[in-house]
Amino acid sequence: MADAATKTGIVTDRSALFKPLALGDITLPNRIVMAPMSRMRSNSDGVPSDLNVTYYQQRASAGLLISEATCVSRQGTGYANSTAIYSDAHIAGWSKIGDAVHASGGRIVMQLWHVGRISHSSLQEGGRLPVAPSPIARSGEILTPSGAKPYEIPHALTVDEIAGVVEDYRLGALRAKQAGLDGVEVQCANGFLLEQFLNDATNRRSDRYGGSIENRARLLFDVLDAVCSVWNERKVGVRLSPFSTAHDCFDSDPAALHSHVVARLASRDLAYLHFYEPRAGGAGRADNVTAGVPFVSEMMRTLYPNPIIAAGGFNADTAAAAVARGTIDAVAFGRNFVSNPDLPERIRTAQALTPYDRSTFYAGGAKGYIDYPKLIAG
Repeated sequence: MADAATKTGIVTDRSALFKPLALGDITLPNRIVMAPMSRMRSNSDGVPSDLNVTYYQQRASAGLLISEATCVSRQGTGYANSTAIYSDAHIAGWSKIGDAVHASGGRIVMQLWHVGRISHSSLQEGGRLPVAPSPIARSGEILTPSGAKPYEIPHALTVDEIAGVVEDYRLGALRAKQAGLDGVEVQCANGFLLEQFLNDATNRRSDRYGGSIENRARLLFDVLDAVCSVWNERKVGVRLSPFSTAHDCFDSDPAALHSHVVARLASRDLAYLHFYEPRAGGAGRADNVTAGVPFVSEMMRTLYPNPIIAAGGFNADTAAAAVARGTIDAVAFGRNFVSNPDLPERIRTAQALTPYDRSTFYAGGAKGYIDYPKLIAG
């Protein structure tokens, strides 16, 4: 977040960010949300580590913490040391995080995740191929335990196997509830499995899960139904990334696709809809903001009257302005929450932000994770 206003000494009114907000049944004291960020600091079995507990507790002053993407199954794993929620051991680890956040006055929801084809057989149980809607490999390479390897042609899920994926999401949602978290977010963005089903570049199926927009959206709504069988839907959010091309996942008509999806989501009483704006670079892997692309939240506001969280390319003043206009209801910040655990207070008091060190974003230990200072220690 390049905060130009702070550098020039000209600070706009940021009070809109500090008004309470009801996201369904989750009440936020401010509208500054911590975006879901994979940091690869869990134990090797996906159980959250003590570092994870400290990291989330440090950032509990956010209006809402959205957890890092958390694997709902062993099959859904694509990165070493990602957190998971497919065993009782994972419940215990996440309970420690939830307890620590709540003890510090915070709220946290878990983002439920399946990577789909963004994996490798060396990362899968029994050396199986990653799965996807269709047997189409992503271009490029993925980091594996033995170094960078080309992405493989994934196994196309059968209809019976899709039912198993839906059940994995239901069980993941149940375990998140048992861990005492405040809700869940269904990750249908950034080129992972649910978005792979949505987009026609990655979904070439001819059965009930492919072809028409309605069919390609079916898995998202099957998963949502399963998750809402566990959680009151007023504690469930959904993340989308219209117009994104992350992981070679895109659609030939993204406006039509996402208008359909958002209109259907609007018929439910969800806690919120979370858009990752296409102007932001590489899901946090770059600092650029792309010009000339749609402001998705503004496009979809007429279709979705309930709370909208937007992420990507905001600074404190543009965030406050968007909330004040009513275009969005809250803003999710990512990279600057990495290096500013007390980001809401820094925004409120127009203090300078600590710069982040991109080299420590993924994997490692305490450095670049829990060692960033607060304005007031403690």
